[in-house]
Amino acid sequence: MPKEAVFTMKLEPELRDAFMAETEADHRPASQVVRELMRDYIERRREEREYDEFLRRKVEVARSSMRAGRGRTNDEIEADFAARRAKTVSQA
Repeated sequence: MPKEAVFTMKLEPELRDAFMAETEADHRPASQVVRELMRDYIERRREEREYDEFLRRKVEVARSSMRAGRGRTNDEIEADFAARRAKTVSQA
């Protein structure tokens, strides 16, 4: 991929110096490392948005289920699991 865009940024001199020292120690161009960091950031943000959308859909399905009367109250669930725990304890 041709590299035609220039990206200028301001940062602390200490951060720049430390970054340049680490890229030199790795025998890698700083621009290559920055490109990798940018790609990783983009991918991470994309995955976060996809996960947020997955959760939003899941919550909407659950809300629809509750509105349709197919849900259970917290008290019903607690009672069910209390009975299960009691049964397990009595079998032990």
